[in-house]
Amino acid sequence: MSISIRQAQPADATTIAELIRELAEGEEEETPVTVAYVIGYLTVPGNGVLLAERGGNTLGLISYSIRPNLYHAADSCLIEELIVHREARGTGVGRALVDDLTRRAMVLECAEISVSTLPDNDAAIQFYRILGFTDEALFLEKHLQ
Repeated sequence: MSISIRQAQPADATTIAELIRELAEGEEEETPVTVAYVIGYLTVPGNGVLLAERGGNTLGLISYSIRPNLYHAADSCLIEELIVHREARGTGVGRALVDDLTRRAMVLECAEISVSTLPDNDAAIQFYRILGFTDEALFLEKHLQ
């Protein structure tokens, strides 16, 4: 049975929140995400979540934002989270989600698609490099909460 990818809807908020919590647990962290926050996220123009499914079961998600970029004078697509259920890892779900988002970004005429990961996450770095991502910038952040 093949993987299907679809745009998430507010009715998917519980599933999305559960996947975000799974990601945080894998990092031995907690997330304050709630179903209400996910619903709000999905209603912001430019934000989106794609869900990968097989046989009615959600296998993973990719969240993203499309935003204007002054330097490129075109929109940019930022991958925020890529999460694949533990039991579905290594089955092509992550690749299918990134490929689908890349196609959508191209249709929207985005100038680029970017992602950040922790510098010691060698598996993610290798995964994205295999998909054609290259080192372009250093991403810094300052936590405010």
